[in-house]
Amino acid sequence: MTTGEATLALVDDPGAAWPRVAVVTNAGRYAGPGAVPALLKAGFTVLCHDEDFADETRRAAFESAHPGAVACKHRTPGRTITQAVREHGRIDLLVSNDTYPLHYRPVDESDTGDLRQAAESLLVTPIDLVARAAEHMKRQGSGHIVLITSAAPDAAQPGFAVYSSLRAGASAFAQAAARELAPYKITVHAIAPNFLESELYYPEEIWDTDEGRDRLKALVPAGRLGTKQEIGELIVFLSGCSACFLTGDVIKFTGGWP
Repeated sequence: MTTGEATLALVDDPGAAWPRVAVVTNAGRYAGPGAVPALLKAGFTVLCHDEDFADETRRAAFESAHPGAVACKHRTPGRTITQAVREHGRIDLLVSNDTYPLHYRPVDESDTGDLRQAAESLLVTPIDLVARAAEHMKRQGSGHIVLITSAAPDAAQPGFAVYSSLRAGASAFAQAAARELAPYKITVHAIAPNFLESELYYPEEIWDTDEGRDRLKALVPAGRLGTKQEIGELIVFLSGCSACFLTGDVIKFTGGWP
């Protein structure tokens, strides 16, 4: 089989030619705990970035908890893409799982330093990662990109204008990039969660109480948090050929909110 034939076989049947290679950023946070096991189950080779992986003990603990995953020691996620291509010759899926702590700050009290840090995490980094991944995906003739953004812009709350605006920017970028990359058989989507199980935004100790569950029922039509497994399965679906004609969507993962 020639290289071209192998690439076509991969596009027609993702498991036919070789294991698909995925990169997941911030793998221990937000959508990462759902994405990594789901992708491993789907047969991906999964290279993971997380700031915690600079510590060898934490890297080893992550790999022990996720057999088959590779916890990369690079602090910058772009170098994880480089490692994937260097070691496996390709990248089939980028999950740019971008996080930044929520800080309540009214618009008239905006802090320039915090604004720049938030913009770097929620907008500059995903744009850079998409550029890096797209370069390789164009060359190989296919690929999937998923940006994990947020549904917060749909009902932006007072004190979170900066966070909501940056998340909206990332989702808009995903839609624009999808149009540009579609001719190269590269799909791009944004998943925009709210009320997703996560230690960063919706920790269990707050919501897994009688008071928390009552509040969820009042806020979310589904009456609960979205699970890690559910968002993982959605990411897997978007990385498969059954979804190859879908591109440029901002998928609201919110249980019917707002």
